[in-house]
Amino acid sequence: MKSFSLSICIATYNRAGYIGETLDSILPQLDEDIELLVVDGASTDNTENIVRAYAEKKSNIRYIRLSKKGGVDQDYDKSVEFARGEFCWLFTDDDLLKPGAISAVVEAIKTGYGFIVLNAEVRNNDLSVILQSRRVSLQSNKIYINSEMENLFIDTVNYLSYIGAVIIRRNIWMSRDRLSYFGTEFIHVGVIFQKPLLETALFIAEPYITIRHGIAQWEPRRFEIWMVKWPTLLWSFKNFSTETLLRVSLKEPWRKFRMLMILRSSGNYNIQEYRQYLSAKKAAVLWKFCAILIALLPRKIFDAVRYIFSLRKIIYTPIHSNEGFIEQ
Repeated sequence: MKSFSLSICIATYNRAGYIGETLDSILPQLDEDIELLVVDGASTDNTENIVRAYAEKKSNIRYIRLSKKGGVDQDYDKSVEFARGEFCWLFTDDDLLKPGAISAVVEAIKTGYGFIVLNAEVRNNDLSVILQSRRVSLQSNKIYINSEMENLFIDTVNYLSYIGAVIIRRNIWMSRDRLSYFGTEFIHVGVIFQKPLLETALFIAEPYITIRHGIAQWEPRRFEIWMVKWPTLLWSFKNFSTETLLRVSLKEPWRKFRMLMILRSSGNYNIQEYRQYLSAKKAAVLWKFCAILIALLPRKIFDAVRYIFSLRKIIYTPIHSNEGFIEQ
């Protein structure tokens, strides 16, 4: 079987409305040394027909349909297992690559970097409005030698909740624990930060990716993702100090009433979330009373509170492969 320098690995599920546009942004940049691999978690829409039509045109485009949906962690892990490239780019099924994106990554690979992160811009659903011109504000590329893992973590981990920015040497991925991170929604973050990388990493500051905002398949689970799963994952990394971890995430962000009020205002916290995730937590009676009150009061009250006290609106942008959130 032919091997490649780079495999662009897309795990997808029911993205017929978007994946064609994603593939159209990638295809003009492909050459014979780059593989495009789409792993489909048994989509029930027209995703299969759309991707197969592309795969029939070029030998370096592969479509693999799984017998059932494994979830974002399992399906991306399978995409790396199936990949034939020395490096794997864990790209998303609804975002776009700007011209020059692949050549920038290939150049970084040739330079000798073992892990690469690519910056992105964020646009609205139909891509007509730029919400954020640079997801990470760095204006120039930044290099991290293997002894600077902590700096890499601080600078990039919140952005790396978005999987589409990750380019990693395949043998690094395959040599690390992945099973422990199935079900976290962020397997790539677990693979990257579970222990020090032995190679130099590069952050490419130019926003070569266009992220499409607001079409998450997990929209109803925002509270679970960002208040429970994400901080639990970050605080599982024992190789970072408490001080470092606090710089990127509170251990229990749901304890902040301000956060609960913002989530209630945006419709992402109610009495069901309280019962499922907070009722069994150890907390003072007064805290629990206030948490229940916030969950039960009408959302419009917190809209007014946010306006009066200038509470910053948190716009969550979780997508199929985990984008994180933007504060505006």
